Amino acid sequence: MRILITGSSGQIGTNLAIALLDAGHEVLGIDKRPNEWDERVPTEIVDLVAIAHQNAAWSPPWRPDCIVHLAAWAKVHQLVVEPIKALENVEIAVAALELARAADCPIIFGSSREVYGEIHRHITDEAMADFVVAESPYSASKIAGEAFFYSYARCYGIPHLVFRFSNVYGRFDNDAERMERVTPLFVHKIATGEPITVFGRNKMLDFTYVDDCVRGVMAGIEALVDRKVVNETINLAYGQGFTLVDLVQLIELAVGVKADATYQPSQVGEVTRYVADISKAKRLLGYEPDVPLTLGIPLYVEWCRSRGFI
Repeated sequence: MRILITGSSGQIGTNLAIALLDAGHEVLGIDKRPNEWDERVPTEIVDLVAIAHQNAAWSPPWRPDCIVHLAAWAKVHQLVVEPIKALENVEIAVAALELARAADCPIIFGSSREVYGEIHRHITDEAMADFVVAESPYSASKIAGEAFFYSYARCYGIPHLVFRFSNVYGRFDNDAERMERVTPLFVHKIATGEPITVFGRNKMLDFTYVDDCVRGVMAGIEALVDRKVVNETINLAYGQGFTLVDLVQLIELAVGVKADATYQPSQVGEVTRYVADISKAKRLLGYEPDVPLTLGIPLYVEWCRSRGFI
């Protein structure tokens, strides 16, 4: 298959591109920046916001069998501070949909658990998203993105899948200058003896190792291209909750250093509890995640050491 990936220089995009290439597929990535992780990932520099504003034009060199749209500003609190980036998330989602409409091909959207808002039930399934209330500009951008995907399916017959990701971590997640994501930030600072601030002692989240996420997306690509699973919204996560205290303790064990941690309340716009119901992913895609946080953190720490990050 020929797969076009937007946001191909990011963590999920890079891992997905490599897995697809290893499986014998043809891949083209588009991103605003080069891929600094793996030179095998063919990447074109494309500004989807400029395309959305019709200030630029771009088309792939071949008709893709599927587009995987992952490009986004993805740090929740950053978008509280800079809400214009949330609007850009919506614009680039529409630009990706227009690429799919022009190519007459199916498309996958990388959405987020943030669309569920502040859910206090133990398990969250796909029907529980409240599209009236958004907890933050970032969650609003993902809600709007999903709405555009649903509308393009209805108005233009564009087959799609929406995957709601949850705290994906692992290889190629160390771009701290661009985006200080919690897991790589904590690993680096704890390993080097720097103090950390934990926003939300009791915050419980569903952490997903990147290999599990990629396997789910690849199963979705195959099912969507074959039209076996079409126009569905699916949680992709591990299906188990861990607190940030659990995360800190697991990193301490993996790096062999006691954390110098200060605890503060959660930041504005952050969801403090989410555990995914992944039964739909299992039923439709045969999805079976096999890397719990207790195993994934040591794997990630080992990778960081191999790259000289810690």
